[in-house]
Amino acid sequence: MRILSRFIGGPGLRLGLVLLSAGLAGLAAAPLSAQQAQGHGDTVIRVPSPVLTLDWEALFEATRWGKRIRADLASESRALSDENNRIADELIAEEKALTERRATMDPKAFRAEANAFDERATGIRNAQKAKAQALTRRFEEDRQAFLEAVTPMLDDILTKRGAVVVLDRRVIIRGLTEADVTDDLARLVDEKVGDGPPPAETPAPGTSAGTEGAAAPETPAAPATQGN
Repeated sequence: MRILSRFIGGPGLRLGLVLLSAGLAGLAAAPLSAQQAQGHGDTVIRVPSPVLTLDWEALFEATRWGKRIRADLASESRALSDENNRIADELIAEEKALTERRATMDPKAFRAEANAFDERATGIRNAQKAKAQALTRRFEEDRQAFLEAVTPMLDDILTKRGAVVVLDRRVIIRGLTEADVTDDLARLVDEKVGDGPPPAETPAPGTSAGTEGAAAPETPAAPATQGN
């Protein structure tokens, strides 16, 4: 015991214990120096990270600009679908009337009128299909314009977070939620561009005939774009 007492009381060990205590105190205080202490309300403690993540689809859905693009597409798709239904009803009625007249018509005259009807119906179908494709194309173009406009805004987020790269969240297997900047960028986009530039004008439904039973365009999937 006397040997142990002399060892513990040695100057070398006392100095080591002092340094160890100081080191532990520094580690305990480190998170508090960067952020407010946990337990103070709902304060979120962000751990500085050189790598951040972003969910492009969630960003598009959350921003006023993205919502406006989707709302415009939905509105024009409904209008086109209504036009398709109206045209389909008209063609069905015309075909029924032609069928009913067949018994009183000359076969050659009926055949010529039926061929003309088929040709016109095909043209209508192609015209309405082109309208649907134009809507889908414009949605993709508007979405691409959105991505190109908001990507440079990530520089502000990188600077504020002290990070060096932003990765698409879909390629991340696991990570801290604090590394995700989707909400931060959405707020920044709304602040800087709001609803975005006015949409380009497109021909209103009714300017040309449509396909029988044509469906409204589907919303394309989000591009696998990676922020830089």
